[in-house]
Parts: sequence; structure tokens; C-alpha cells
Amino acid sequence: MTPKIVTTMRSYSAAAFTADLWAGITVGMVALPLSLAIAIASGADPAAGLVTAVVAGFLISLLGGSRVQIGGPTGAFIVVVYGVIAEHGYDGLVLATLMAGLILLVAGYLRAGRLVGYVPEPVINGFTIGIAVIIATSQLKDLFGLQTGALPADFIDKIPSLWAARGTVNLPSMAIGLATMAAIVILRRLFPRFPGLIVAIGATSVLVAVAALPVDTILSRFGPLPAQLPMPQLPDVTLGRIAELLPSAFVIAFLAGVESLLSAMVADRMIGGAHRSNAELIAQGAANIGSALFGGLPATGAIARTATNVRAGGRTPVAGLVHALTILLVMTVAATAAGYLAMPALAGLLILTAWNMSEPHMWRSYLSGRRSDTLLLLMTLVLTVVADLTVAIGVGVAAGLALRLHRRNIPTEDWTPPDR
Repeated sequence: MTPKIVTTMRSYSAAAFTADLWAGITVGMVALPLSLAIAIASGADPAAGLVTAVVAGFLISLLGGSRVQIGGPTGAFIVVVYGVIAEHGYDGLVLATLMAGLILLVAGYLRAGRLVGYVPEPVINGFTIGIAVIIATSQLKDLFGLQTGALPADFIDKIPSLWAARGTVNLPSMAIGLATMAAIVILRRLFPRFPGLIVAIGATSVLVAVAALPVDTILSRFGPLPAQLPMPQLPDVTLGRIAELLPSAFVIAFLAGVESLLSAMVADRMIGGAHRSNAELIAQGAANIGSALFGGLPATGAIARTATNVRAGGRTPVAGLVHALTILLVMTVAATAAGYLAMPALAGLLILTAWNMSEPHMWRSYLSGRRSDTLLLLMTLVLTVVADLTVAIGVGVAAGLALRLHRRNIPTEDWTPPDR
């Protein structure tokens, strides 16, 4: 369970530091608008996203079991975070995050990292696509500048609310959002190693300010961003609150554990390495405890940011530390400028993030696989969208394990374990 940073430092060099430095700065600039957008979509103050990226991102790289994992707030948490805040308030979310961190620490010390391999692949794919659907629909209000008031948390109620507000479309907001999405896609294809995401969002936000367009910004909606980290403090802890929030804490811990280990596996394939799963769980636990103490959001390893780090040349956890410090530096010296980021631009970014989360290039293979796996994926997807993550995960995992037991009598040559 030794952190990877301990072993990588034994042969560290000036050339490795230079590569990690530039990779960390690059991924930090990518993570900055994403962290703001994820916090806003979760129903939290945008500053909470920055706090999470700095505190949790630093601890995940410092204590984690992957060479190149980048941690912070991710889209997978938006649904559960939004629901917890709506039901228990932000203080309830902080306590649930703290509890999830403790659960992950226990899981790491009990060496439960390998258990993630028993979660059926169709369940993971199903709730990931379901989360992507919810994220994308939740951003339509800001993308089109709709005047709806507070949207319902429930997907079934949200769609009629959006449809009822179709006559309030703000054309400048729609233009800024769509232009941002187009610019992000074009820059990614033309310059894949360049942080085009921040350039695209920055350019359209500057256009909003210069042309004085009637478009919401972070500043106009939430006020100025803080220029420093808050002081750490414990949330209000009572036995009643713990009992209320325990199911949410387990869902947060499950998502953090699964996503971080999946991200570490993806990173292993990209760099030809091998992560330490139990060290990674301990790092996730410490990161979520740290984030909660500073009033941040749940955190985990982020697949897209980890891939960006690898493509930018990062090869040790130092890149992740630099990424967190880069966000802290921008928060300290440029918080006022970040406040002018346009809400439709951030909405467009999250819609693209949701699209990438759903992995559309894999849909054909999902549909052409075993019929039982396809049905399991669709069931988990539908339950994620119309019910909630707790139900979707519980039912999906139970059904998946039942299918696995049913297949135990199938000859070995007819059964191919999921490639993890």
C-alpha cells in the first residue's frame, strides 16, 4: 500500500520534473473550468469545485497508487451530490463526503481494491450512460438561457419544465454555448495536446464581456469567487444525521472507488504500468476527508484528466501535485477573471463531457454482445435516469452477480471475462 510517489522519487530526474511540470500546468488549466462547471451543475457554489480540485487533487497524487492519476470533482458525482444537497443541504453533503472518505479508508486497509473487478461491466456502463443523460439534460437550461427558475431534481419532472420554458430561449446564450462546444471539438482534433478547452471557454467568455451580451456569468449569478482556501472545519455530526446520510455515503464511496480504479486501469494501459489498488482506495479516502474538511465536494480519479496528463507527458505523481497547485495559483491571482466565465460556455463543456462519458464509440459493441448483458446495461441505465443511483447500483449489481452465478456451468470457452 506504499504510495507511488515514494517509489518514483528514487529515480527522479530534472528531465522528469520538466515533463511533469508542463503536464501538470496543462491538466490544471483543463481541470479549472471543469471543476467550476461540475460544482455548479451539482447545485453547489462554484468555489467548492476549486477547493475540491486543489485539496483532493493534491492528496490523490500524494498518496495514490497510480503514477499518473489526476483526481478532483467528476461528472459521475453530479447526480448524487445534487440529490443530497436538495434533501439534506450542503452541510449534509459535507458530512456524507466525510463518511465516504472513512469508508474508503477502511476498504483500502481491508485490501478491498480487487473487489471492484466483480462489479459487472454492463452495470458500470449502464449507470455511466445514465449519469451522462442526466448531466446533459441538466445543462440545457443554461445552454439555451431558459427562464425556468429552479429545475426539479427528478428527471421525469425536469423534462416537462424545460419544454414549458421553450419560449424563453436566449439567442445570445445559445450562440455562446454552441460556439464554445464547436471550438472545443475543433481544437481537440487539430491540437490534441493543447489545452484548447480553456482557450475556447475563455474566448467566448471574453466575447460576452466585450460585447456586453445579455448572458449569465459566474459573477452575475454567484458573486465573486474567493481568492484563497477556506479554513478547515468539521460539519455538524450527530447520530441522527449519520444514520440519515449513511446510504448516500456508501453511494459516494462506491462511485469514488469504482471510478478511481477504472481510471487507474486506463492509465496503466496508456503508460504500460501497474497501479496499487489498495493504496489508491486509501488515497481516495484521505482525499474525500480532506475535501470535506475544507467544505469541498466528493472527489475521485478523473479518467479524462488522467488521459490528458498522460498525453501531455506526465509520468509521475508530481504532475498531479503541480496540477493542484496550478489551480490554487489561478484561484489566488485570477479569481476575479474566472468569475467572468459564461454560464452557457460551461454548460456546453459539461454536455461534451457527458457525451464523452457515455463512450458512443462503444455503443455498437454493447448492443452486439450477449443479450443478457445488453438487458442488464439498459436496466441499469433506465433505473439511473428514472429512479436513483442507489437503486440502479443495488439492482444492477445483484442482477449481474445472479447472471454470473447462472453462467458458472457454461463451458470455459464460451465465457470471456470482461477486459478490465
